[in-house]
Amino acid sequence: MSVRTATASGAAAVMVGACVLLPATQAQASGAQDSPVVYAHRGASAYAPENTLAAVDAADDLGIAWVENDVQLTKDGVLVVVHDTTLNRTTDAEEVFPDRAPWAVKDFTAAEIAKLDAGSWFGAGFAGARVPTLSQYLHRVERNRQKLLLEIKSPETYPGIEKETLRVLRKEGWLDRAHVKHKLIIQSFGAESVKTVHVQRPDVVTGFLGTPAVADLPSYAAFTDQINPSYTTIGADYVAAVRKLKGAHGKPLQVNTWTVNDAAKAAEVAGFGVDGIITNNPDVVRDATR
Repeated sequence: MSVRTATASGAAAVMVGACVLLPATQAQASGAQDSPVVYAHRGASAYAPENTLAAVDAADDLGIAWVENDVQLTKDGVLVVVHDTTLNRTTDAEEVFPDRAPWAVKDFTAAEIAKLDAGSWFGAGFAGARVPTLSQYLHRVERNRQKLLLEIKSPETYPGIEKETLRVLRKEGWLDRAHVKHKLIIQSFGAESVKTVHVQRPDVVTGFLGTPAVADLPSYAAFTDQINPSYTTIGADYVAAVRKLKGAHGKPLQVNTWTVNDAAKAAEVAGFGVDGIITNNPDVVRDATR
C-alpha cells in the first residue's frame, strides 16, 4: 500500500461528506469569516505520522487548505520538519544510533536524520516515511496547492533560525507577493523570534503562540498579526479583547487556538469568536463549525 493510499483510507473512516475548505478569502484575512479557518496540526496528524509528507497529503485528501508544521535546524544547518527537540519519539533514532542519547535534533546532520524511519511508530502502512527537510515539505504543500502555518520551534536553541527559515522560503518561491499575501503565516512561542521575523520581513504575517495578559496585548500587537493560544486558556472575553486591537499590518489581531480535536470543543471555541482552530482532526473540526 502506498503512503498516499494508506493516508486516504485511514482518513476516510471518519470523513463525513466531500466538502472542501476553500482558500482563505480577503474577508477571512481580516477576520470576518462565518466559521473558523481550520489548520491541520502537523498535517492531518490523527491520520498519518505528524510532520511527514503523508500528513500533508492526508490533509489534502480531506480538502483542508492549511497545514501547520514545525521547523528546527540540524547540526549542519539544514532546516528539518519535526516537532520534538529530540528524535526518539517519532523516529527509530534509538535503534539506528543507540549511542547518541538524548537524540537531540541539533546533534544530528541532515544526512543522518534522512536515514530514520518516521512512520513505523504510527502504523505499519507508513513504514519508511522520512523526516522531511523544509524544502521537501514546501514542495509538497505547493504541489497540493495548500497553505502553510510554519512554527519556528525552540528558537533559543538555534541562533539565526529565523534568517535561515526566510532564506529557504525565499529560495523555494514562498516569499513572493502571492504566497506572502495568501499562503504563509510564521509563528513561534518565542516573542523575540516573532519580532525578528517581523523586522527581517515586515510583509510576512506572523503569530505569537501563547496567551499574553490582556494588559500586555498592545505590546504584542506592534510586531504580530495573531495571538494563538491554547484553547484551555481562553474564553469569549479574551478573544474579544484581542480582536479590539490592530496588529502589525493594521488589521484586527486574529486568534487561532490549539489543539482542538473533538466536535463539541470545536463548536464551543468557535462560539468564542476565534478566527481559526488548529487540530489533529481537521475534518471533525470543519464539520462541527461550518
